[in-house]
Amino acid sequence: MSEIIEQGVLRDIPYHVKKLKVDDLPQILDLQRTVVDALPHKDILEPLSAEEFEYILKGNGIVIGVFVGDRLIAFRALLIPEIDDQHLGKDIGLNEEDLKRVIYQEISNVHPEFRGHGLQKKMAKIIMKLIDDSEFDYVMATVMPYNIPSIKDKLHQGMHIAALKEKYGGKLRYIFVKPLRKKLKLKKEAVLIPMGDIEGQKNLLHNGYIGVAIKHQCDDWYVEYRKVEAEDLG
Repeated sequence: MSEIIEQGVLRDIPYHVKKLKVDDLPQILDLQRTVVDALPHKDILEPLSAEEFEYILKGNGIVIGVFVGDRLIAFRALLIPEIDDQHLGKDIGLNEEDLKRVIYQEISNVHPEFRGHGLQKKMAKIIMKLIDDSEFDYVMATVMPYNIPSIKDKLHQGMHIAALKEKYGGKLRYIFVKPLRKKLKLKKEAVLIPMGDIEGQKNLLHNGYIGVAIKHQCDDWYVEYRKVEAEDLG
């Protein structure tokens, strides 16, 4: 049985968090189906296949799960990716050696009955602490524009938008990254641009800007971009 990483109380109901194993795969897939079925727009989430989950669970990453009793109510995954043409590190210009030191923040699911209790943030905090920073230098992830909860989740963890490209067979995605050993020094000047202005954002990213925040105004979401002045080793 997996060791309990954390425990607490949710809605007066005790919960515990542990690393998941291959034996937990049926519960993982069942929860993913429940989450996808509840989505108003199915393309918001890029679900993983049973084979992809099994690949992670067999030593190519980490999956943590939140349980109420024996029931899995949430999970979050990290993936050690294969180095191929679709590697996110290539989208932000990392060299071959750096590609080996990238880990992905993969899928994160919370059962609809347990939303609104900060489980995404709890799991993010826990799983980021499990990353071996002697082995990895970058945490990366993809998010669809206007998937506001997921964008906020990544920004809250100190990640930033480093690219905006088509992934997964032509689906537009922000590419987020968090350097674990470098601190970015940003210029004070900020550019606010509508999230729907794809070409404008691509142009800013091409010219050394990164996305660091989002703001809601005039019935739309805007992304705040700032230019990187320097990179300092942490």
